[in-house]
Amino acid sequence: MEEKEKQPVIEVENVTKVYTMGEVQVHALRGVSLRVYPGELMSIMGPSGSGKSTLMNVLGALDVPTSGSYRLDGQDVSKMRPDKLAEIRNKKIGFVFQSFNLLPRTSALANVELPLVYSGMSNGRQLCIDALEMVGLGDRLHHKPNELSGGQQQRVAIARALVNQPSIILADEPTGNLDSKAGAEVMRIFQELNMERGITIIFVTHEPDIAEHTRRIVRLADGLIVSDSPVRNPRLASERAYTRSSRDLMSENEPVAA
Repeated sequence: MEEKEKQPVIEVENVTKVYTMGEVQVHALRGVSLRVYPGELMSIMGPSGSGKSTLMNVLGALDVPTSGSYRLDGQDVSKMRPDKLAEIRNKKIGFVFQSFNLLPRTSALANVELPLVYSGMSNGRQLCIDALEMVGLGDRLHHKPNELSGGQQQRVAIARALVNQPSIILADEPTGNLDSKAGAEVMRIFQELNMERGITIIFVTHEPDIAEHTRRIVRLADGLIVSDSPVRNPRLASERAYTRSSRDLMSENEPVAA
């Protein structure tokens, strides 16, 4: 059992990704190697064009590398067919995006049910209710996205990511569209999911304040990992866990439902 716990849940070896755009080849990843262990809470950082979004697509089995290998829970997924990749994604990985990606005319409960519908599960209503209660939205089951604040919409998205009970959550700029109070609440939920449920969580972010809430930061530049280091004193999310610039200051005196 001890040996099994030491095995990486994600193992990327010398992965490249090349996109062909007309006559131009874009080398998004240039030989990335990375290991992620069960229960980690980590960030992938880098400026635009660094390759962090491409790496997230590979880690999330949304895309396959041009060369190199990717093992997920010990299974080589680097050359799988799209249908097999979709099956792996649905079982093992939950996604949370900056733009929430909720269906606008559909209730919070129905949005959370979507992954179960795709996987063919017809009796998962209670799982969805439990997931929404877990993120503090047990009283908002039948609200549509336009009846929810930005923070509440992101919590619906987190509940949707949780409903298939994934071992990994990939969060792409999950606080990017939120004010500081709502963002802090979302970070608190992620930290609790990691600490209390042992879910491996990987953030893709360009915000240092968000990365400081994780325990490990991997930095990319020009398609390569340039640093991989632990965070000495990870920050615990609080009501004002991080700050932004003028946009937040303008809304400082307005009530925000997180």
